[in-house]
Amino acid sequence: MKRLLVLLTLFFVLFLAACGSSEEPTGTATSASSGQAVPEQAATDEPIAEAVEPTEEAEEAVPPTAEPVVEAPTYNLIRGCVENYDESFDYFPQKAAVTHADGFTIEYFNNYKIVTVTTPWTGAEEAATYLLVQCGTPAPSGFGDAIQIEVPISSFVSMSTTYLPYIEMFGRMNSLVGVDSAAFAYSATVRGKLDADELVELGSGPTVDVEAALELAPDVIMTFASGSSDFDTHPKLEEVGLTVVLNADYLDITPLGRAEWGKFIATFYNDEALAEAWFDSVTTEYDALAALTADVAERPTVFANTPFDGTWYMPGGQSYTAQFLNAAGADYLWGDDESTSTLFLDFESVFDQAADAAYWLNLGFVFSQEDLEATDERFADFAAFQSGSLYNYDLRTNEFGGNDFFESAAANPQVVLADLIKIFHPDLVPDHAFVYYRIVE
Repeated sequence: MKRLLVLLTLFFVLFLAACGSSEEPTGTATSASSGQAVPEQAATDEPIAEAVEPTEEAEEAVPPTAEPVVEAPTYNLIRGCVENYDESFDYFPQKAAVTHADGFTIEYFNNYKIVTVTTPWTGAEEAATYLLVQCGTPAPSGFGDAIQIEVPISSFVSMSTTYLPYIEMFGRMNSLVGVDSAAFAYSATVRGKLDADELVELGSGPTVDVEAALELAPDVIMTFASGSSDFDTHPKLEEVGLTVVLNADYLDITPLGRAEWGKFIATFYNDEALAEAWFDSVTTEYDALAALTADVAERPTVFANTPFDGTWYMPGGQSYTAQFLNAAGADYLWGDDESTSTLFLDFESVFDQAADAAYWLNLGFVFSQEDLEATDERFADFAAFQSGSLYNYDLRTNEFGGNDFFESAAANPQVVLADLIKIFHPDLVPDHAFVYYRIVE
Protein backbone atom coordinates (compact mmCIF):
# COMPACT_ATOMS: atom_id res chain seq x y z
CA MET A 1 0.00 0.00 0.00
CA LYS A 2 2.83 2.37 0.82
CA ARG A 3 4.49 1.75 -2.55
CA LEU A 4 1.17 2.23 -4.37
CA LEU A 5 0.76 5.55 -2.59
CA VAL A 6 4.31 6.51 -3.64
CA LEU A 7 3.58 5.55 -7.25
CA LEU A 8 0.30 7.46 -7.23
CA THR A 9 2.13 10.45 -5.78
CA LEU A 10 4.89 10.19 -8.40
CA PHE A 11 2.31 9.96 -11.19
CA PHE A 12 0.49 12.99 -9.81
CA VAL A 13 3.73 15.00 -9.40
CA LEU A 14 4.93 14.00 -12.89
CA PHE A 15 1.61 15.19 -14.27
CA LEU A 16 1.95 18.49 -12.40
CA ALA A 17 5.54 18.87 -13.54
CA ALA A 18 4.56 18.35 -17.17
CA CYS A 19 1.61 20.67 -16.87
CA GLY A 20 3.29 23.22 -14.72
CA SER A 21 -13.56 -8.56 -29.25
CA SER A 22 -12.27 -4.55 -30.39
CA GLU A 23 -11.50 -5.45 -33.93
CA GLU A 24 -9.25 -4.09 -36.61
CA PRO A 25 -10.90 -2.03 -39.35
CA THR A 26 -13.07 -4.11 -41.60
CA GLY A 27 -14.44 -3.59 -45.07
CA THR A 28 -11.18 -4.33 -46.90
CA ALA A 29 -9.18 -7.45 -47.57
CA THR A 30 -5.41 -7.44 -47.92
CA SER A 31 -3.60 -8.49 -51.06
CA ALA A 32 -0.89 -10.92 -50.02
CA SER A 33 1.15 -10.20 -53.10
CA SER A 34 1.40 -6.45 -52.72
CA GLY A 35 0.30 -5.54 -49.22
CA GLN A 36 -2.36 -3.34 -50.84
CA ALA A 37 -5.84 -3.16 -49.38
CA VAL A 38 -8.39 -4.25 -51.98
CA PRO A 39 -12.21 -4.18 -51.83
CA GLU A 40 -13.87 -7.28 -50.44
CA GLN A 41 -15.97 -9.29 -52.92
CA ALA A 42 -19.31 -7.57 -53.35
CA ALA A 43 -22.49 -9.59 -53.01
CA THR A 44 -24.29 -10.33 -56.29
CA ASP A 45 -27.54 -11.89 -57.38
CA GLU A 46 -26.02 -13.19 -60.63
CA PRO A 47 -25.55 -16.98 -60.76
CA ILE A 48 -21.99 -18.22 -60.59
CA ALA A 49 -21.00 -20.13 -63.77
CA GLU A 50 -19.99 -23.74 -63.29
CA ALA A 51 -16.38 -24.66 -63.95
CA VAL A 52 -15.86 -26.36 -67.32
CA GLU A 53 -12.98 -28.71 -68.03
CA PRO A 54 -10.91 -27.32 -70.93
CA THR A 55 -10.74 -29.39 -74.13
CA GLU A 56 -7.42 -30.67 -75.48
CA GLU A 57 -7.53 -28.06 -78.23
CA ALA A 58 -8.17 -25.29 -75.75
CA GLU A 59 -5.26 -26.40 -73.58
CA GLU A 60 -2.92 -26.25 -76.56
CA ALA A 61 -4.16 -22.74 -77.44
CA VAL A 62 -3.55 -21.32 -73.95
CA PRO A 63 -0.04 -19.83 -73.54
CA PRO A 64 2.03 -20.62 -70.46
CA THR A 65 0.86 -18.75 -67.36
CA ALA A 66 2.84 -15.54 -66.80
CA GLU A 67 4.15 -14.44 -63.44
CA PRO A 68 1.49 -12.40 -61.57
CA VAL A 69 1.93 -8.68 -61.80
CA VAL A 70 2.75 -7.20 -58.37
CA GLU A 71 1.52 -3.66 -58.04
CA ALA A 72 2.78 -1.01 -55.66
CA PRO A 73 0.56 -0.72 -52.57
CA THR A 74 -1.74 2.25 -52.18
CA TYR A 75 -2.56 1.51 -48.53
CA ASN A 76 -0.39 0.66 -45.55
CA LEU A 77 -0.38 -3.01 -44.65
CA ILE A 78 -2.19 -3.13 -41.32
CA ARG A 79 -2.05 -6.89 -40.82
CA GLY A 80 0.27 -9.60 -42.02
CA CYS A 81 3.50 -9.35 -43.96
CA VAL A 82 4.65 -8.58 -47.48
CA GLU A 83 5.03 -11.80 -49.51
CA ASN A 84 6.51 -10.49 -52.76
CA TYR A 85 8.95 -7.75 -51.87
CA ASP A 86 9.94 -5.15 -54.46
CA GLU A 87 12.58 -2.71 -53.27
CA SER A 88 11.22 0.01 -55.57
CA PHE A 89 7.82 0.06 -53.85
CA ASP A 90 6.81 2.49 -51.12
CA TYR A 91 5.21 0.26 -48.50
CA PHE A 92 4.00 3.24 -46.45
CA PRO A 93 1.97 5.31 -48.91
CA GLN A 94 -0.15 6.56 -45.99
CA LYS A 95 2.13 8.70 -43.85
CA ALA A 96 1.79 10.79 -40.70
CA ALA A 97 3.08 14.35 -40.52
CA VAL A 98 4.08 15.71 -37.11
CA THR A 99 2.71 19.25 -36.96
CA HIS A 100 2.25 20.14 -33.29
CA ALA A 101 4.30 17.80 -31.09
CA ASP A 102 7.87 18.72 -30.21
CA GLY A 103 8.95 15.40 -28.73
CA PHE A 104 9.14 12.97 -31.66
CA THR A 105 9.84 12.79 -35.37
CA ILE A 106 9.00 10.28 -38.14
CA GLU A 107 11.11 9.66 -41.24
CA TYR A 108 9.77 7.42 -44.01
CA PHE A 109 11.68 5.19 -46.42
CA ASN A 110 10.36 2.58 -48.84
CA ASN A 111 10.14 -0.34 -46.44
CA TYR A 112 11.08 1.14 -43.09
CA LYS A 113 10.52 4.22 -40.95
CA ILE A 114 12.63 5.83 -38.28
CA VAL A 115 10.75 7.14 -35.26
CA THR A 116 12.80 9.22 -32.85
CA VAL A 117 11.89 10.42 -29.37
CA THR A 118 14.11 13.46 -29.12
CA THR A 119 14.09 13.77 -25.31
CA PRO A 120 12.86 10.57 -23.60
CA TRP A 121 12.84 12.30 -20.21
CA THR A 122 13.76 15.69 -18.80
CA GLY A 123 17.52 16.05 -18.95
CA ALA A 124 18.07 13.00 -21.18
CA GLU A 125 21.32 13.38 -23.10
CA GLU A 126 20.44 11.01 -25.94
CA ALA A 127 17.40 10.46 -28.11
CA ALA A 128 15.63 7.10 -28.37
CA THR A 129 15.46 5.80 -31.94
CA TYR A 130 13.20 3.05 -33.26
CA LEU A 131 13.68 1.38 -36.65
CA LEU A 132 10.26 0.14 -37.77
CA VAL A 133 10.65 -2.36 -40.62
CA GLN A 134 7.73 -3.56 -42.71
CA CYS A 135 7.23 -7.24 -41.94
CA GLY A 136 8.28 -9.41 -44.86
CA THR A 137 10.94 -6.99 -46.09
CA PRO A 138 14.67 -6.81 -45.35
CA ALA A 139 15.97 -4.60 -42.56
CA PRO A 140 18.41 -1.89 -43.60
CA SER A 141 21.94 -1.76 -42.26
CA GLY A 142 23.65 1.10 -40.52
CA PHE A 143 21.23 1.60 -37.62
CA GLY A 144 23.16 -0.16 -34.89
CA ASP A 145 21.89 2.02 -32.02
CA ALA A 146 18.25 1.88 -33.05
CA ILE A 147 15.79 -0.65 -31.62
CA GLN A 148 14.44 -2.69 -34.54
CA ILE A 149 10.76 -3.61 -34.57
CA GLU A 150 8.76 -5.32 -37.31
CA VAL A 151 5.48 -3.60 -38.13
CA PRO A 152 2.59 -3.87 -37.92
CA ILE A 153 2.88 -5.14 -34.36
CA SER A 154 0.28 -7.56 -33.05
CA SER A 155 0.86 -7.48 -29.27
CA PHE A 156 1.28 -4.47 -27.01
CA VAL A 157 1.77 -3.76 -23.30
CA SER A 158 0.70 -0.33 -22.07
CA MET A 159 2.53 0.95 -19.00
CA SER A 160 0.53 4.19 -18.87
CA THR A 161 -3.19 4.85 -19.09
CA THR A 162 -2.58 7.70 -21.56
CA TYR A 163 -1.78 5.20 -24.34
CA LEU A 164 -5.02 3.24 -23.95
CA PRO A 165 -7.40 5.69 -25.68
CA TYR A 166 -5.41 5.50 -28.91
CA ILE A 167 -5.31 1.70 -28.86
CA GLU A 168 -9.08 1.66 -28.49
CA MET A 169 -9.63 4.49 -30.99
CA PHE A 170 -7.64 2.70 -33.70
CA GLY A 171 -9.50 -0.57 -33.15
CA ARG A 172 -6.42 -2.33 -31.77
CA MET A 173 -7.67 -3.44 -28.38
CA ASN A 174 -7.18 -7.08 -29.38
CA SER A 175 -3.44 -6.43 -29.39
CA LEU A 176 -3.40 -5.24 -25.76
CA VAL A 177 -2.02 -8.09 -23.65
CA GLY A 178 -0.72 -6.31 -20.56
CA VAL A 179 -0.82 -3.18 -18.41
CA ASP A 180 1.14 -1.84 -15.47
CA SER A 181 -1.73 -1.81 -12.98
CA ALA A 182 -5.48 -2.32 -13.23
CA ALA A 183 -6.00 0.22 -10.46
CA PHE A 184 -5.49 3.13 -12.85
CA ALA A 185 -7.67 1.92 -15.76
CA TYR A 186 -10.96 3.70 -16.45
CA SER A 187 -11.92 2.36 -19.90
CA ALA A 188 -14.82 -0.09 -19.74
CA THR A 189 -13.20 -2.11 -22.53
CA VAL A 190 -9.95 -2.41 -20.61
CA ARG A 191 -11.80 -3.27 -17.42
CA GLY A 192 -13.69 -5.96 -19.35
CA LYS A 193 -10.45 -7.48 -20.61
CA LEU A 194 -9.12 -7.49 -17.05
CA ASP A 195 -12.25 -9.19 -15.76
CA ALA A 196 -11.96 -11.80 -18.53
CA ASP A 197 -8.31 -12.50 -17.60
CA GLU A 198 -7.19 -11.25 -21.02
CA LEU A 199 -4.66 -8.82 -19.56
CA VAL A 200 -1.60 -9.40 -17.39
CA GLU A 201 -0.65 -6.84 -14.74
CA LEU A 202 3.11 -6.34 -14.69
CA GLY A 203 3.49 -3.63 -12.07
CA SER A 204 6.02 -0.88 -12.64
CA GLY A 205 9.32 0.55 -11.51
CA PRO A 206 12.26 -1.62 -10.42
CA THR A 207 9.85 -4.25 -9.05
CA VAL A 208 8.18 -4.84 -12.43
CA ASP A 209 7.32 -8.51 -12.97
CA VAL A 210 10.03 -9.40 -15.49
CA GLU A 211 9.10 -13.10 -15.57
CA ALA A 212 5.50 -12.32 -16.51
CA ALA A 213 6.69 -9.92 -19.19
CA LEU A 214 9.00 -12.58 -20.64
CA GLU A 215 6.15 -15.07 -20.72
CA LEU A 216 3.97 -12.58 -22.59
CA ALA A 217 6.79 -11.83 -25.07
CA PRO A 218 4.93 -8.83 -26.54
CA ASP A 219 6.07 -7.08 -29.70
CA VAL A 220 6.26 -3.78 -27.79
CA ILE A 221 6.15 -2.65 -24.18
CA MET A 222 5.49 1.08 -24.15
CA THR A 223 6.33 3.10 -21.06
CA PHE A 224 7.50 6.52 -19.87
CA ALA A 225 10.73 7.39 -18.11
CA SER A 226 11.74 9.92 -15.48
CA GLY A 227 15.49 9.38 -15.53
CA SER A 228 15.38 8.05 -11.95
CA SER A 229 16.43 4.46 -11.28
CA ASP A 230 14.17 4.49 -8.22
CA PHE A 231 11.04 4.70 -10.33
CA ASP A 232 11.79 3.81 -13.97
CA THR A 233 10.53 0.54 -15.43
CA HIS A 234 12.42 0.20 -18.68
CA PRO A 235 15.92 -0.70 -17.42
CA LYS A 236 14.77 -4.01 -15.89
CA LEU A 237 12.85 -4.96 -19.03
CA GLU A 238 15.64 -4.02 -21.39
CA GLU A 239 18.13 -6.07 -19.36
CA VAL A 240 16.35 -9.30 -20.34
CA GLY A 241 16.01 -8.38 -24.01
CA LEU A 242 12.41 -7.24 -24.12
CA THR A 243 11.47 -4.58 -26.68
CA VAL A 244 10.70 -1.38 -24.80
CA VAL A 245 9.55 1.86 -26.41
CA LEU A 246 9.78 5.12 -24.45
CA ASN A 247 6.88 7.53 -24.87
CA ALA A 248 7.45 11.12 -23.71
CA ASP A 249 3.98 12.51 -24.36
CA TYR A 250 3.85 14.09 -20.90
CA LEU A 251 6.72 16.44 -21.79
CA ASP A 252 4.90 18.14 -24.66
CA ILE A 253 3.55 21.44 -23.34
CA THR A 254 0.75 22.23 -25.80
CA PRO A 255 -2.62 20.48 -25.68
CA LEU A 256 -2.55 19.65 -29.39
CA GLY A 257 1.09 18.66 -29.23
CA ARG A 258 0.43 16.17 -26.47
CA ALA A 259 -2.57 14.73 -28.30
CA GLU A 260 -0.52 14.24 -31.46
CA TRP A 261 1.44 11.47 -29.73
CA GLY A 262 -1.40 9.28 -30.95
CA LYS A 263 0.41 9.34 -34.29
CA PHE A 264 3.53 8.04 -32.54
CA ILE A 265 1.59 4.99 -31.36
CA ALA A 266 -0.08 4.59 -34.77
CA THR A 267 3.29 4.14 -36.53
CA PHE A 268 3.77 0.79 -34.79
CA TYR A 269 0.49 -0.47 -36.28
CA ASN A 270 0.85 1.20 -39.72
CA ASP A 271 -2.34 3.05 -38.78
CA GLU A 272 -1.17 6.47 -39.97
CA ALA A 273 -4.31 7.01 -42.08
CA LEU A 274 -6.59 6.60 -39.06
CA ALA A 275 -4.34 8.77 -36.91
CA GLU A 276 -4.23 11.59 -39.44
CA ALA A 277 -8.02 11.62 -39.87
CA TRP A 278 -8.57 11.57 -36.12
CA PHE A 279 -6.07 14.35 -35.42
CA ASP A 280 -7.49 16.54 -38.18
CA SER A 281 -10.90 16.38 -36.48
CA VAL A 282 -9.37 17.15 -33.06
CA THR A 283 -7.47 20.21 -34.30
CA THR A 284 -10.47 21.52 -36.23
CA GLU A 285 -12.72 21.35 -33.18
CA TYR A 286 -10.08 22.68 -30.79
CA ASP A 287 -9.30 25.68 -32.99
CA ALA A 288 -12.99 26.46 -33.41
CA LEU A 289 -13.49 26.46 -29.64
CA ALA A 290 -10.42 28.59 -29.02
CA ALA A 291 -11.74 31.10 -31.54
CA LEU A 292 -14.88 31.56 -29.41
CA THR A 293 -12.85 33.06 -26.56
CA ALA A 294 -10.23 34.96 -28.55
CA ASP A 295 -11.97 38.31 -28.11
CA VAL A 296 -13.93 37.89 -24.87
CA ALA A 297 -14.32 41.18 -23.04
CA GLU A 298 -13.78 39.74 -19.56
CA ARG A 299 -11.32 37.04 -18.59
CA PRO A 300 -12.00 35.77 -15.04
CA THR A 301 -9.00 35.18 -12.80
CA VAL A 302 -8.05 31.61 -11.93
CA PHE A 303 -5.41 29.56 -10.13
CA ALA A 304 -4.85 25.83 -9.82
CA ASN A 305 -3.86 22.83 -7.71
CA THR A 306 -3.41 22.36 -3.97
CA PRO A 307 -0.27 21.97 -1.85
CA PHE A 308 1.39 18.62 -1.43
CA ASP A 309 3.66 17.96 1.54
CA GLY A 310 3.99 21.69 2.15
CA THR A 311 4.71 22.73 -1.45
CA TRP A 312 2.17 24.25 -3.82
CA TYR A 313 3.00 22.91 -7.27
CA MET A 314 1.65 25.72 -9.43
CA PRO A 315 1.68 25.30 -13.23
CA GLY A 316 4.20 27.57 -14.93
CA GLY A 317 2.90 30.45 -17.02
CA GLN A 318 3.67 28.70 -20.32
CA SER A 319 2.80 25.19 -19.19
CA TYR A 320 0.28 22.72 -20.55
CA THR A 321 -2.34 23.75 -18.01
CA ALA A 322 -1.71 27.47 -18.47
CA GLN A 323 -2.21 27.15 -22.23
CA PHE A 324 -5.54 25.42 -21.69
CA LEU A 325 -6.70 28.17 -19.31
CA ASN A 326 -5.65 30.90 -21.70
CA ALA A 327 -7.43 29.23 -24.65
CA ALA A 328 -10.56 28.93 -22.48
CA GLY A 329 -10.69 32.70 -21.97
CA ALA A 330 -9.39 32.87 -18.39
CA ASP A 331 -6.78 35.09 -16.79
CA TYR A 332 -4.31 32.69 -15.20
CA LEU A 333 -2.71 34.55 -12.31
CA TRP A 334 0.75 33.17 -13.08
CA GLY A 335 0.36 33.68 -16.82
CA ASP A 336 3.24 36.17 -16.99
CA ASP A 337 5.69 33.56 -15.77
CA GLU A 338 7.93 32.13 -18.52
CA SER A 339 8.23 28.60 -17.11
CA THR A 340 6.86 25.67 -19.08
CA SER A 341 6.96 23.30 -16.11
CA THR A 342 6.11 23.81 -12.45
CA LEU A 343 6.56 26.55 -9.88
CA PHE A 344 7.32 25.42 -6.33
CA LEU A 345 5.52 27.86 -4.04
CA ASP A 346 4.48 28.13 -0.42
CA PHE A 347 0.98 28.79 0.85
CA GLU A 348 1.61 32.42 1.72
CA SER A 349 2.84 33.44 -1.73
CA VAL A 350 -0.12 31.74 -3.39
CA PHE A 351 -2.59 33.36 -1.02
CA ASP A 352 -1.07 36.79 -1.60
CA GLN A 353 -1.71 36.49 -5.31
CA ALA A 354 -4.84 34.35 -5.51
CA ALA A 355 -6.91 35.26 -2.44
CA ASP A 356 -9.42 37.18 -4.60
CA ALA A 357 -9.32 34.92 -7.67
CA ALA A 358 -12.70 34.10 -9.18
CA TYR A 359 -11.99 30.40 -9.81
CA TRP A 360 -9.94 27.61 -8.30
CA LEU A 361 -9.37 24.47 -10.43
CA ASN A 362 -7.68 21.08 -10.33
CA LEU A 363 -7.96 20.32 -6.64
CA GLY A 364 -6.43 16.84 -6.80
CA PHE A 365 -7.78 14.19 -4.42
CA VAL A 366 -10.55 16.40 -3.07
CA PHE A 367 -14.20 15.42 -3.31
CA SER A 368 -16.04 18.17 -1.42
CA GLN A 369 -15.59 21.64 0.05
CA GLU A 370 -15.62 19.98 3.44
CA ASP A 371 -12.71 17.74 2.41
CA LEU A 372 -10.80 20.73 1.14
CA GLU A 373 -11.26 22.74 4.32
CA ALA A 374 -10.39 19.71 6.45
CA THR A 375 -7.06 19.53 4.62
CA ASP A 376 -6.20 23.11 5.60
CA GLU A 377 -8.69 25.47 7.19
CA ARG A 378 -6.94 28.41 5.53
CA PHE A 379 -8.37 27.28 2.17
CA ALA A 380 -11.73 28.67 3.31
CA ASP A 381 -10.25 32.16 3.17
CA PHE A 382 -9.96 32.13 -0.63
CA ALA A 383 -12.73 34.04 -2.42
CA ALA A 384 -13.22 31.14 -4.85
CA PHE A 385 -13.94 28.84 -1.90
CA GLN A 386 -16.43 31.27 -0.41
CA SER A 387 -18.27 31.72 -3.73
CA GLY A 388 -18.28 27.99 -4.48
CA SER A 389 -16.29 28.44 -7.70
CA LEU A 390 -14.27 25.26 -7.20
CA TYR A 391 -13.88 22.75 -10.04
CA ASN A 392 -12.10 19.44 -10.17
CA TYR A 393 -11.27 17.05 -13.03
CA ASP A 394 -12.68 13.89 -11.45
CA LEU A 395 -16.18 13.67 -12.91
CA ARG A 396 -15.31 10.41 -14.69
CA THR A 397 -13.95 8.26 -11.87
CA ASN A 398 -14.81 4.60 -11.46
CA GLU A 399 -15.17 2.52 -8.32
CA PHE A 400 -11.58 1.36 -8.57
CA GLY A 401 -10.21 4.91 -8.46
CA GLY A 402 -9.44 5.13 -12.17
CA ASN A 403 -9.77 8.75 -13.29
CA ASP A 404 -10.44 9.23 -17.00
CA PHE A 405 -8.83 12.68 -16.94
CA PHE A 406 -5.50 10.87 -16.58
CA GLU A 407 -6.46 8.42 -19.32
CA SER A 408 -8.34 9.96 -22.24
CA ALA A 409 -8.12 13.72 -21.63
CA ALA A 410 -4.72 14.12 -23.29
CA ALA A 411 -6.11 12.47 -26.43
CA ASN A 412 -9.16 14.74 -26.36
CA PRO A 413 -7.96 18.32 -25.75
CA GLN A 414 -11.00 19.68 -27.56
CA VAL A 415 -13.25 18.13 -24.90
CA VAL A 416 -11.13 19.49 -22.05
CA LEU A 417 -11.23 22.94 -23.65
CA ALA A 418 -15.02 22.76 -24.01
CA ASP A 419 -15.29 21.88 -20.30
CA LEU A 420 -13.12 24.86 -19.34
CA ILE A 421 -15.06 27.28 -21.53
CA LYS A 422 -18.23 25.93 -19.89
CA ILE A 423 -16.74 26.98 -16.53
CA PHE A 424 -15.57 30.47 -17.49
CA HIS A 425 -17.96 31.42 -20.33
CA PRO A 426 -20.95 29.05 -20.26
CA ASP A 427 -22.91 31.17 -22.69
CA LEU A 428 -20.38 30.37 -25.43
CA VAL A 429 -21.02 26.60 -25.25
CA PRO A 430 -24.64 26.36 -24.09
CA ASP A 431 -25.14 22.78 -25.32
CA HIS A 432 -21.97 21.33 -23.86
CA ALA A 433 -22.26 19.00 -20.87
CA PHE A 434 -19.24 18.49 -18.62
CA VAL A 435 -17.16 15.42 -19.44
CA TYR A 436 -14.12 15.67 -17.14
CA TYR A 437 -14.84 18.58 -14.78
CA ARG A 438 -17.43 19.02 -12.05
CA ILE A 439 -18.21 21.69 -9.51
CA VAL A 440 -17.00 20.79 -6.01
CA GLU A 441 -19.79 21.32 -3.50
